Amino acid sequence: MSTRGKGRTLPLHVVLVAVGAAMAVPLLYALLSGFKSTDQLSRNPVGLPHPWVFSNYTDILASGSFWRLVGNSTLIAVGTTVIVVAVSALAAFSFARFAFRGREVLFTLFTMGLMFPFAVAALPLFLLLRSMGLLDNPLGVILPQAAFGLPMTIIILRGFFRQIPGELEEAATLDGCGPLGFFWRVLLPMARPALGTVSVLAVVTSWNNFFLPLLVFTDSTWWTIPIGVQQFQGQYSTEYARVFAYLVLAMVPALAFYSVAERQLVGGLTAGATKG
Repeated sequence: MSTRGKGRTLPLHVVLVAVGAAMAVPLLYALLSGFKSTDQLSRNPVGLPHPWVFSNYTDILASGSFWRLVGNSTLIAVGTTVIVVAVSALAAFSFARFAFRGREVLFTLFTMGLMFPFAVAALPLFLLLRSMGLLDNPLGVILPQAAFGLPMTIIILRGFFRQIPGELEEAATLDGCGPLGFFWRVLLPMARPALGTVSVLAVVTSWNNFFLPLLVFTDSTWWTIPIGVQQFQGQYSTEYARVFAYLVLAMVPALAFYSVAERQLVGGLTAGATKG
């Protein structure tokens, strides 16, 4: 690379390093703080633990309540993702591949959902869920989360579906493949990168959702990780090291999932790029 090229990319590299450090340093600080005692954290907040206190992490991992929270969050995230991706894929297919009266108006109504804040719907949603008997029920969180996730997912998938050449659909029709057959056998396999993207967004959004589970669940049996973090902070408000350890362990499943999904997503993109 020439000196001029290096000079042009240097500011970009500096910005990327700064952004990476801004995200990595707090995580590293929380991870190391979890290996300290509260007294160590007060006397030496930025140094390495001495001695290393592993009990902060092991006590949490040995707690059945923590794994129950993880299981609840996983169940709700998987249920939300399956519903939002399945419904959005069918809706995006209709908006992208079929011409019918009022299509753009209906699509605009879906996109307007992006401007609808959840806080505005909190009270009506609570009353609706109570009338349907869905309070203290995982469906009371899964269904609203899926509904609020539809607009963005449909927008992403519709844009991807519209890029699929019409010749492929014509060829599939000539081979005796109907619209649903084309959708299932051709479109969905080609849309794996887009489906992976919206699935990651749905899982991470569900995993981090705090307000809706707090609104729906009064029984601690169905609490999710964000609610568990709040309760743990309240219970151990003076034991900062234990709180740091709990925060780190609460983030690990979502980070691990994103890491695996991101690799699969990049693998699908590169595999698709090599096909003629």
